[in-house]
Amino acid sequence: MKVAIATQNFTIVSGHAGQSRQWLVYDLGEHHSSRLLPAPQRIELAEDEVMHVFKDDRPHPLDGVDVVVAASAGDGFVRHMRHRRADVLLTRESDPALAITHILAGEALPDPRFDVTTTLCKIRDLFSRY
Repeated sequence: MKVAIATQNFTIVSGHAGQSRQWLVYDLGEHHSSRLLPAPQRIELAEDEVMHVFKDDRPHPLDGVDVVVAASAGDGFVRHMRHRRADVLLTRESDPALAITHILAGEALPDPRFDVTTTLCKIRDLFSRY
């Protein structure tokens, strides 16, 4: 299982996943609970690879992830990732490693905080190509 986490400066779980450029991708396919978490791959998206503007005309650096974690995301982003076969989990957990730990333990992630930008995204998503 691969988990991609939207981040700010690769250190804090970021809101607004559709605009996020910095991602940590954890490949948990070989992970066992008795081991430390594997080091994540750092992915910095180019401006034209940000999901809000990506044209789907070529492979994307996040292709192949199973789960996306972020603090907030609009419905268009969720639909877009579902189309790419990835589930989106939203959380108020700010530490990427703790978010992964919750997922591996089968625990629910802490509910996300209210974010006014998510409401704005929902309006924008009414007109989105997704």
